[in-house]
Amino acid sequence: MGKIGIIGGSGLENPDIIQNPEEVTVRTPYGDPSSTLTVGDIGGVSVVILSRHDRDHRLPPTQIPNRANVQALKDLGCTHVIATTAVGSLRESIGRGHFVILDQFIDFTRRRDVTVFDSFADGMHHTPMAEPFDSMMRELLFQTAQSQGIPVHERGTVVTIEGPRFSTRAESHMFRAWGADVINMSTAPECIIANELGIPYAAVAMSTDYDCWKEDEEPVTWQAVLEIFRQNASRMTDLLVAVIPRIAELASAD
Repeated sequence: MGKIGIIGGSGLENPDIIQNPEEVTVRTPYGDPSSTLTVGDIGGVSVVILSRHDRDHRLPPTQIPNRANVQALKDLGCTHVIATTAVGSLRESIGRGHFVILDQFIDFTRRRDVTVFDSFADGMHHTPMAEPFDSMMRELLFQTAQSQGIPVHERGTVVTIEGPRFSTRAESHMFRAWGADVINMSTAPECIIANELGIPYAAVAMSTDYDCWKEDEEPVTWQAVLEIFRQNASRMTDLLVAVIPRIAELASAD
């Protein structure tokens, strides 16, 4: 098989984890720098890591040239993609630190009015994670998380909005009514583009629990969420380091 692309792999550039790392600058069709990819090996498997941890994660996706990023993964020989992200839980059973193996999106494609809730549906379309979504990778992610003792939910619908941010209680109630399980998947645009480009992919999210509020609770602070990000990132790294050799092994057997 070719290389495995990893989107949202903050922390995986650690030289203790990735061998023979090299950086590749992605440029948009206009020649402007887009992102920096890290090319190297994990467990003897060639990987390309697209991590935006050095960017302002609160930028709306329309300001990030997602298509250039994913096309670069394909040009560098990625035959499979794993997208990772942090999300807020909308389902009570999905607690902080749980993993969710995502299977479909409810995608917002235009800037939303943050005060007029009933206008949201005008900018919404439903994007299923269908072919070439890779069921083998999805199953391996699920089994590996279970073997590491991480609570994992095998199916999940994500609402994607303008980059990670907090939801109001009113929004959270509305998203749950639409069937969403989690919210704020920052790597969702790349997943949709990977699907368009025919790259088999799977997506796994870490729950920060910051959207699963009780009515008598105050929302957590951004600083608290960042601390949760740091705690969960090491667990995601352990998951990927364990699962990548298995993906390569099974893909080569096919």
